[in-house]
Amino acid sequence: MREQRRHRATARLPGARERDFEAYVAGAAGRLLHAATLLTTEHPGRAPRAQALLTAALGATYARWDRLRGEDPYDLTRRELATRFARAAWRFHRPRGGVLSPLTPPERLVVVLRLYEGVAEEQAAALLGLPVERVRATCTRSVAVLRRPPVARDAARATGKAGAP
Repeated sequence: MREQRRHRATARLPGARERDFEAYVAGAAGRLLHAATLLTTEHPGRAPRAQALLTAALGATYARWDRLRGEDPYDLTRRELATRFARAAWRFHRPRGGVLSPLTPPERLVVVLRLYEGVAEEQAAALLGLPVERVRATCTRSVAVLRRPPVARDAARATGKAGAP
């Protein structure tokens, strides 16, 4: 009898998990897809790699949905997205023409986390397994590269002086 009461108290309505997750995806998928598109340097209208990256991250979030226990699902999905991108960064090395295409995959990851997503340096460093100073330096150097005119950027990359002004 006690077991039945406990089961009834913790049981959820059929489909509630799916509805909750669908509501989360409806609210967060656009921003997460844009972050994935920035990482893969694909054009927003046609970004199959970014969509695949986001789908995998959302799948991992859905698998842990019932065990979140107060954890922000957006943070979890962003962490999954960053981890999956970092593991497969070699696939995204060749730029596809996006706004962050002058940057290397690790530089893109730092810029997206810090500037687009607004993740604190300490959190980004912990997520990436890097010292805070390295995250700060990478972000500063990457922004300097992006501020240069495209001709100067190409010349700096060709000579190996990516951090030069």
